[in-house]
Amino acid sequence: MSEIERDPVTGTPTTGHVWDGIKELNTPLPKWWVYVLYATIVWAIGYWVVYPAWPTLVGYTHGMLGYSTRATYEQQAAAAAGAQKVWLDRIASSSVDQIVQDPELFDFALNGGKAVFAENCAPCHGSGGQGGPGFPILADDSWLWGGKLADIEHTIRVGVRSTHADTRVSEMPKFGVDQVLTPEQISDVADYVLTLSGATTDASAAERGAPLYAENCVACHGDKGQGNQELGAPALNDSIWMYGSDHKSIVAQITRPKQGVMPTWEGRLSDNWIKMLTVYVHSLSGGQ
Repeated sequence: MSEIERDPVTGTPTTGHVWDGIKELNTPLPKWWVYVLYATIVWAIGYWVVYPAWPTLVGYTHGMLGYSTRATYEQQAAAAAGAQKVWLDRIASSSVDQIVQDPELFDFALNGGKAVFAENCAPCHGSGGQGGPGFPILADDSWLWGGKLADIEHTIRVGVRSTHADTRVSEMPKFGVDQVLTPEQISDVADYVLTLSGATTDASAAERGAPLYAENCVACHGDKGQGNQELGAPALNDSIWMYGSDHKSIVAQITRPKQGVMPTWEGRLSDNWIKMLTVYVHSLSGGQ
């Protein structure tokens, strides 16, 4: 039996392995580390016995305690539903106007409506109601169909140009496609429309567009471009534009108007969720 080789500096036995002239020392693991390792092994075996752990051909080992995260979740969900029931019952028996007048009920509805908005409305209107190209802003006080609670609730229920029998409908004529106005006249009207919001434009063209606007557009958009919420006609005298505020965009909208669609949510969301959504959307703009 050969004698164990030891490191001449530390006196520690070597393993006999050498790399680039460097000998590997056979240093034993600290006892505390070994004990911790053994403890973790014992803990793991105990965990396998007590809790669900190993898959089998027909399921899994359930463990001595029979613990189940799914069962725990179902219990917690049932408890949460029970806790919410009293609030949901109050919302069911209240109008949206009554909800906002009750501070506690309003807070509950606001949080519920925010969750519904994030899941169903944010993809089009933005996470904060900031809107986007072709989608109305909900965080201001410029409303196509009215910004009162009842107006918002009705719009959510029936939608706009949707499949609902009572959907809100507004159609802007295709002044260019149907040759109601010539391209030159449309350009002049666009210049006049720009003046309604204080934009700089061709003064002579705007002057020519004024009588054309009075003849073709006043009935819906108003003599000062203030819009008409009963018809869903947008205001033209502010800086809020759904399809662009430059001359080219306005000409395109007059020539071949884009007609947006909002789905009806009645039947897709419960009455309670629609009420809570109404309260949340109303809160985004400060409410009318």
